[in-house]
Amino acid sequence: MPSFMTRQPVLDRYERVYGYELRSRPGEGGIWAPVADGRAGEGAAPSTPALKEFEEMLEGTLAFVPCTRQALLSGQAATLPRDRVVLEVPVGREPDDEVVASCRELKKAGFSIALDGFQGGWEERLADIASIIQMDVTASADRSQWLIIRKYRPKGTIFVAKKVETRAQFQAALQQGYTYFQGQFYTRAQPYSPGDLTPVKLVYLLVLAAVTRPEINVQEVADTIKHDLALSYKLLRFLNSARFAFHSQIKSIRHALLLLGQNEIRKWIGLISVAALGEGGPPILVNMALIRAAFCESLAPLLGERNRQADYFFLGLLSWIDVLMRRPMRVILTELPIAADVAAALVGEQNPLRDVLRAVVSYEQGNWEECSQMAKKLAVKEETLSQEYRQAILWSRELVTEQMEEPSALTAAEASTVTSPGRSRGSAAGEVVTASAMHPAKPDVSSHT
Repeated sequence: MPSFMTRQPVLDRYERVYGYELRSRPGEGGIWAPVADGRAGEGAAPSTPALKEFEEMLEGTLAFVPCTRQALLSGQAATLPRDRVVLEVPVGREPDDEVVASCRELKKAGFSIALDGFQGGWEERLADIASIIQMDVTASADRSQWLIIRKYRPKGTIFVAKKVETRAQFQAALQQGYTYFQGQFYTRAQPYSPGDLTPVKLVYLLVLAAVTRPEINVQEVADTIKHDLALSYKLLRFLNSARFAFHSQIKSIRHALLLLGQNEIRKWIGLISVAALGEGGPPILVNMALIRAAFCESLAPLLGERNRQADYFFLGLLSWIDVLMRRPMRVILTELPIAADVAAALVGEQNPLRDVLRAVVSYEQGNWEECSQMAKKLAVKEETLSQEYRQAILWSRELVTEQMEEPSALTAAEASTVTSPGRSRGSAAGEVVTASAMHPAKPDVSSHT
């Protein structure tokens, strides 16, 4: 398994995850194991890529897998599960007859082929084979892209816009006729409106403020949570799940808080509050906030800061809150009494916690050079960052799965005391994230010609 692998989401028009493109550090070959004698082609023994080891990174979605010429010709690409992958064929240079023939055979075998970096011209040799065309929206004029989409879309070809870095580019690509989108556009805060901070979200912000104080007042937290009945229900349901395995059923917020302890109160109530504050925004942001929180927290013991794991958790969790709430980070932080160095790191001031956040973000985004520099500065092995990143994804996935599958431990009578009238239990505010929101039903790309 390669030492360094990250993923970049492929999103639909509603900013839900369609799949993830797997990316590795240059020179490490991606997921492809070396072929016997270093040669591809007939007679070379194909090696099965370690895709199973990346299942935790895919979360039930498609894997967009960059394919080398060797992977195509050696038979390695054909060993992948055809219903789980999209084979990305780079078109930076003219494909030879062997590559074209290999792609045709893979298509016949039921694989989806994506042309990565398509601009027209000689690349059209592969266009009739591909079910997906990926285009860099910054590499050619809008009209050129429109003409390509107009030519191939009637044939059933799906178009993916790459390097979509701004909201304006996302809207333009949507109008052009693209179906899926890659880039950092979803991390850009949309214009703030005073109406965005609804009374319900104000309660979540107050709860978040209550659990980020240096010393938590349990009664204050309990009283604040009681202001939102749906949040009370959600918290009780969550704490009665198998994850906590308390010996007796938790029936009151105060009881739950006394059992948890301060660090766990901060972590779990903070998590639920941030998830609730993200309602109405891109679902992926909440998921990424959970992953980043776990990633940052895992580094605390390695840096001799085990007693500050809660602060590291909030460092990651709150790093998306300006985008989730559509408010400036500095404004939000004036309302949250978090540790001064955490707040400073979140607004970009240089300190040790800012270095931690930079290391985490650079790994997430596949900025390998910066990641290597930050690992050295923190005196953490680069391989450790890779391991902790995958563990953070796995933790987030398990958390989401538990929330989807765990039946409520509350009886109907008890639930009625914490569920607001007119709101169904399934729609209670504060759900961590739902699988349906993260991963919509996928079109059958293999059927397109």
